[in-house]
Amino acid sequence: MIVFPCAKINLGLNVVEKRPDGYHNLETVFYPIPITDALEIVPMDDEYPLDSRYDLKMNGPEAMECRDEDNLVAKAFCRIAEKYDVPRLHIHLYKGIPSQAGLGGGSSDAAYMIRLLDEYCDLNMGNREMERQAAKLGADCAFFITAEPAYATGIGDELKPIASDKECKNYLQGYWLALVKPPVAVSTKEAYSNIKPRKPKKCCRDIVLQPIETWKDELVNDFEEGVFSLHPELADIKQALYDKGAVYACMSGSGSSIFGIFKEKPEGISEMFADSKTYVMEL
Repeated sequence: MIVFPCAKINLGLNVVEKRPDGYHNLETVFYPIPITDALEIVPMDDEYPLDSRYDLKMNGPEAMECRDEDNLVAKAFCRIAEKYDVPRLHIHLYKGIPSQAGLGGGSSDAAYMIRLLDEYCDLNMGNREMERQAAKLGADCAFFITAEPAYATGIGDELKPIASDKECKNYLQGYWLALVKPPVAVSTKEAYSNIKPRKPKKCCRDIVLQPIETWKDELVNDFEEGVFSLHPELADIKQALYDKGAVYACMSGSGSSIFGIFKEKPEGISEMFADSKTYVMEL
């Protein structure tokens, strides 16, 4: 059985306060995009040692060296296997989502592992329980259980619909997304180093529901100011996307990918950013 964990972008991201536990409360809108990994499970061969609950193999253009105990897919498997009857499995993860890019690839893999086990093993957990389990693995993991546009608060784990209108999830349908991932890595520690938590004048959810032409002046990512001061080339990419005709451009999450939303398919993106990974897709 195989699934395709998707990436996400943040439409606005405000760091509103520091919590007593050292984490920060956020306000953001998560939006899924069609850049994916591939995650497959098959029954484990009987010849494998009996003490092996799973065998995880990872490859692909975005694969990175990672110990099993640090891999979110392995952590997701072990968490569910502790609570439910889960067979021994071979797990194959093909990485296509860029890492350290603010796209949530690792979180998505973990959530989709939970979804995959739920379906494969007929666990009938339901979305709420799967979200609860996913939230234990990472702040934005819960979003990927349904992978539908959502307004997120708390540390990114408290999810609400953007609006009551069921069609709201399609409000960017027909637009085009250009995403640029330069050869720059931004650590979470680095991104938070210049953050001064503050409540925004207007909630990002409310701004996102306005005409997209208004986003440029109102919809902000609080991480940009500090990250751009350390990596000015990211600010240059954002401006280049606006110069190309984007109606809105922003850094996703804590970086380092920059995306632009266009009314028509942008041409020549890969040539503009020859030293970066680029993606152009219809939303």
